[in-house]
Amino acid sequence: MKHGHRLTLGLALLLLLGACQPTPPPIRVGALYSLSGTMAVSERALLDSLRLAIEELNAAGGLLGHPLELVVADGRSDPEIAASEAERLIATEGVSVLFACWTSACRKAVRPVVERHNHLMIYAVQYEGLEQSEHILYTGAAPNQQLIPATRWAMEHLGPRLLLVGSDYVFPRVAHLMVRDLITAQKGELLGDFYLPLGSQEVNAVIETIRTRKPDVVINTLNGDSNAALFDALTKAGLTHQPLLSLSVSENEMRAWGGQRLRRHYAAWGYFQSLDAPQNRRFVAAFRARFGAERLLSDPMEATYVGAHLWARAVAEEGDADPARLNAAALLRQSLSAPSGIAAVDGASRHLWRMVRIGQVDTAGQFVEVFASGAPLRPRPWPSYLSRAQWIERLSAASLGWVSP
Repeated sequence: MKHGHRLTLGLALLLLLGACQPTPPPIRVGALYSLSGTMAVSERALLDSLRLAIEELNAAGGLLGHPLELVVADGRSDPEIAASEAERLIATEGVSVLFACWTSACRKAVRPVVERHNHLMIYAVQYEGLEQSEHILYTGAAPNQQLIPATRWAMEHLGPRLLLVGSDYVFPRVAHLMVRDLITAQKGELLGDFYLPLGSQEVNAVIETIRTRKPDVVINTLNGDSNAALFDALTKAGLTHQPLLSLSVSENEMRAWGGQRLRRHYAAWGYFQSLDAPQNRRFVAAFRARFGAERLLSDPMEATYVGAHLWARAVAEEGDADPARLNAAALLRQSLSAPSGIAAVDGASRHLWRMVRIGQVDTAGQFVEVFASGAPLRPRPWPSYLSRAQWIERLSAASLGWVSP
């Protein structure tokens, strides 16, 4: 009896000592997305995808014996605010990594903050390339993994007479420069090149030009809710069969802005929710179980989720979440089996090898794949038909010197 009593007291003491042990401090993960303003529809979804990855990692025990804590900031669709919030997250909140931005204007505003602090940012959206920072992991598509092959496909399958419409900032300006190069190389014809301020709803001139010039395809690089105005105007003008290739509109935006009303509407990404693969089915099921069965997933959401797990693997391998140490080597060795296929970091460019896929939008806002590359493509952030020095000179000559490498 006394022996049993001693055992009970010993067990109670062990439990008491365990209860008194301090909880390991969390590893803080920064999330800087526009939760308000013109980019909110696009960027809120990225936060949900990141939240799922963080919750999965915590359910598996966290990292290095520490839980992960998500610290969220609203960039408010404004590059200056995004830069200020990045400074706060890094310097005041003490985050170990920053998942941030959709637009290139935002990324270019945040980049100097990240570099000044010798920190790490993960950027998960397709973009214009012509950039390579030792403090950014780019998990979205480089130009040779989306913009360039998609334009070539459109000219081959839809026709060589193109009209371009985009938002007036970094990505569309540089993207249109590359598209014009392709039009020249393929002996096509440029029928118009339009730029709208971010958030603008004024698309009358674009619609009138489409009506009168009848392009074989419209290349759409609008970002944010200007797309809603374009889709509405095309529908009201009876132009629902006008071929349109949207390069910054994923499943979420299609549903939010009615892009499925356009019967010949295409998009180019490396991931579609409709992909029939075991890894993707698990990803979709996990996301919908957490956020609702009606939710859609997109390429930037998958690239955010993949980026979080690549970062976590690097932390586990390095035995440290210090961004400077991860940037030096561990992050550049990572790969995993992702919903879109094998996701492997290209150490030379800090981008991922990625598939190219083109889909036609169905009535539910999903993509029916009409083209896929045979294998993932090695990223080329500086398209190889010019050297890096030539690209910098070209940007300067085009009055795009603000697109810093």
